[in-house]
Amino acid sequence: MNFTLPIVATVVAYLIGSLSFAVIVSAVMGLNDPRTYGSGNPGATNVLRSGSKAAAALTLLLDAVKGLVPVLLVKYVGPDYGLHDGTLALVAIGAFLGHLFPVFFKFKGGKGVATALGVLLGISGWLGLLVLLTWLAVALTTRYSSLSALVAAVLAPVYYVLLGGSLWNYDQSVLLAVIAMSALLLWRHAENIGRLLRGQESKIGSKKDKPAAAAKPVSQKKRRRR
Repeated sequence: MNFTLPIVATVVAYLIGSLSFAVIVSAVMGLNDPRTYGSGNPGATNVLRSGSKAAAALTLLLDAVKGLVPVLLVKYVGPDYGLHDGTLALVAIGAFLGHLFPVFFKFKGGKGVATALGVLLGISGWLGLLVLLTWLAVALTTRYSSLSALVAAVLAPVYYVLLGGSLWNYDQSVLLAVIAMSALLLWRHAENIGRLLRGQESKIGSKKDKPAAAAKPVSQKKRRRR
């Protein structure tokens, strides 16, 4: 078996995932670097704190697309080159890890919710839709974005196992990739889990989520502590 193409596909997926659109979109739209204010997380939620809903929406969309496109390419074009489910699983993880640890941005990336959703949509539209609906249901009920992501992450592999036999092609290597992404999402939300348990987590639309223009940059806070 030729391992060159699967490796190349995985590396390319990682490089695509490494495009931190929170930083790129903010720079193009003349906004502050999202790593310098709010939570310091380069993701759509933190970009929203800049006060620009358009920038946040564009970041969310592009972060999802960079997870979707590599998976779709392997899924529909890959078989012509001998790339099947094993490579699909590697590419899914590659794109996701690129977002978490982007080589172009000193390996400091976001939490990966949008990119994970893009990957799941690429694996199966039904799977991605179920996970998205789960996120929306929890968000509308609790108004906690982090809790929505946590519940969706836990249920993603469950959906894949329970419905994989009837709605999409079930594959063990892809299941392992989904489980790995879910575990990494839980790990990246460790601080959010702590705040949820202490009742200190901000809700969607909360006054605590002040726009970046009114909030002090992370760097300034650090200086004051010194």
